[in-house]
Amino acid sequence: MTESSHESHENVPSRQRRRFPGISSRAYEHPADRSALVALRKLTGFDTVFKALSGLLPERSLRLLFLSDSVRVSDAQFTHLNGMLRDACYILDLEKVPPMYVNQDPQPNAMCIGLDEPIIVVTTGLVELLDEEEMRAVVGHEVGHALSGHAVYRTILLFLTNLALKVAWIPLGNVAIMAIVTALREWFRKSELSADRAGLLVGQDLRASMRGLMKIAGGNHLHEMNVDAFLAQADEYEKGGDLRDSVLKILNVLPRSHPFTTVRAAELKKWSETRDYQRIMDGHYPRRDEDKDTSVTDAFKESASHYADSVRGSKDPLMKLVGDIAGGAGDLGGKLRDKFTGGGGGAGTGKGSATDGSQEPRNPEDPEQGPQEPGSAGS
Repeated sequence: MTESSHESHENVPSRQRRRFPGISSRAYEHPADRSALVALRKLTGFDTVFKALSGLLPERSLRLLFLSDSVRVSDAQFTHLNGMLRDACYILDLEKVPPMYVNQDPQPNAMCIGLDEPIIVVTTGLVELLDEEEMRAVVGHEVGHALSGHAVYRTILLFLTNLALKVAWIPLGNVAIMAIVTALREWFRKSELSADRAGLLVGQDLRASMRGLMKIAGGNHLHEMNVDAFLAQADEYEKGGDLRDSVLKILNVLPRSHPFTTVRAAELKKWSETRDYQRIMDGHYPRRDEDKDTSVTDAFKESASHYADSVRGSKDPLMKLVGDIAGGAGDLGGKLRDKFTGGGGGAGTGKGSATDGSQEPRNPEDPEQGPQEPGSAGS
């Protein structure tokens, strides 16, 4: 039986936190999340696949599987997680509390799946890794997925990923499937940034959110880690080096369903320092009852503005080149040559330039990854 988050809300947090009555998921959704979902829905064949799978996916079987082979969180089992779940639903004003299960798996992970109604699943590896406040942020992350309606697309992604593996032996059998899987992964990586924001709104403790992401990346060794140094890794990663590094970053992230952990931490910290976040905390945010009046055009403009700002402010060599092209910079051929080879000096004579034509862009190893990856908690 699905219970209401407003019935006998007995969880009293150790510190006062704000509640957001009637909050719309638009309040915390990352602009890239919205635009990637729009692009996904426009992908040729996606509507057909979506409608077909919505009727074929064995959701009842999925629910029975977790009911029979996992531990359901309740007042009698994993009571501390049950309190966090009810609390997260109360803070984000999610009326129906989703069923939550703990699954035996040493890999730290969590997910929100389901077509008609969302189910939240966390692994024992995650429960054992995180402390109370870190776990509160993860539970809020998953409730954010539920409020945003992400569970449906996540379920389809899991199904298609497994299907692609099964039909890989058929000539061209998985080409169409992988096109949709790739688009779904691109959207899901962006949706994780949205859900991280929801987790911060629930936990309201940026340090706990940062600690959780650090533990997912480096294990339970906080005494050996430092938040500033961890965020410095994200800055170094973004700067890249030359265009070869930019291309390798794209190739490395394509098989993944999650953004890299340092990137998630940097994005969340950046958002926590914005006026948008402060306005939500002050009680000024979009309401669910206003969603029907939302302009799609305005959403497109916001996404476009976000991408333009991202390109202008990015330290990545490829994004800088895109900005140069958009700005009509001269000598693009020279810029492309220098950035791809790491050359920066020599001014345009071509003599003794550091182009080192022998260094061709290398092909990275194609990692053999299953549907679940290290560092994917809070999915």
